[in-house]
Amino acid sequence: MSTTVKDTHESVTNAASFIEENWAGWLYVGLRILLIIVIAMALRSMVRKALTKLINRMNRGAEAVEGTPLGGLLVNAERRRQRSEAIGSVLRSVASFLILGTAGLMVLGALEINLGPLLASAGVAGVAIGFGARNLVTDFLSGVFMILEDQYGVGDKIDAGVASGEVVEVGLRVTKLRGDNGEIWYVRNGEIKRIGNLSQGWATASVDVQVKPSEDLNKVRQVLQDVADGMAKESPWDEHLWGPVEVLGLSEMLLASMTVAVSAKTMPGKQFAVERELRWRIKEAFDAAGIAIVGGLPPVEEEDAPADPTAAVAAPSALANPASPQSAATAPIPAQPAVPGPNLTK
Repeated sequence: MSTTVKDTHESVTNAASFIEENWAGWLYVGLRILLIIVIAMALRSMVRKALTKLINRMNRGAEAVEGTPLGGLLVNAERRRQRSEAIGSVLRSVASFLILGTAGLMVLGALEINLGPLLASAGVAGVAIGFGARNLVTDFLSGVFMILEDQYGVGDKIDAGVASGEVVEVGLRVTKLRGDNGEIWYVRNGEIKRIGNLSQGWATASVDVQVKPSEDLNKVRQVLQDVADGMAKESPWDEHLWGPVEVLGLSEMLLASMTVAVSAKTMPGKQFAVERELRWRIKEAFDAAGIAIVGGLPPVEEEDAPADPTAAVAAPSALANPASPQSAATAPIPAQPAVPGPNLTK
């Protein structure tokens, strides 16, 4: 019994002496780890708040200039908002990863843990994960560069190769498009090899007018120029047109028709409306000026039309009796025999 008490007393004494000898080091390490964590969290919070304020300031600036032409592209608040939010999300994630990752390594160093094998294992695991999720990494990196380079945004009409339509949402992994029939396309950013943006810069409205070769070209040009000048002064076409409507001249000349080309530089996406309005106005102006518009088929000449309408009516009768077409068309109607009526003289 005395031996057990003695051993217990020695153990307690050794533990107390061990704590007394090392408590200062433990306290130092603990305070160091606590300080690292506090500094890391405070720095992360400050960076995230600064990025959030920057994004909000960008959004307010986009709302203030919404609808203003900027470098050939209308400023769209929703487009700028989603782009800035995506960039802010990437920056916040990268900042958090760097700050917290550095803090974690410093904590492990404070605990005197050998980081060599740990970093080697993490590197091998990162290579394996990256190889297995290479499509995800490709989509993410492609989305980041698309957003940073502002290749397209919300409201743009694009042709992405695998799908085309209006951009509804731009994400870091997928881009959401609305097709012409209302369908929604989810396109992975890594699958987009080329992008045709139909909403950036300007568009071209082209109208080809076909007239008879006998028409006076100077008169045709003058009528077209009057239509162009009148359209450029009226609303809303004065805003849709980003340049004068130009009569380019004679682009094609055939035996039955001549083609005069008309072109105009318009806002992105407004070229089809401008083309329809131009055709409407040109048709009305040509009708008023007595200029005939030729269609796809050559016009019927006057000498080809039958001179006697009765001949055209008699043609089916001639076809019905090919042996004697003239007799069928000109044969007299036989007289009907007289029917005796009642004798009223009696």
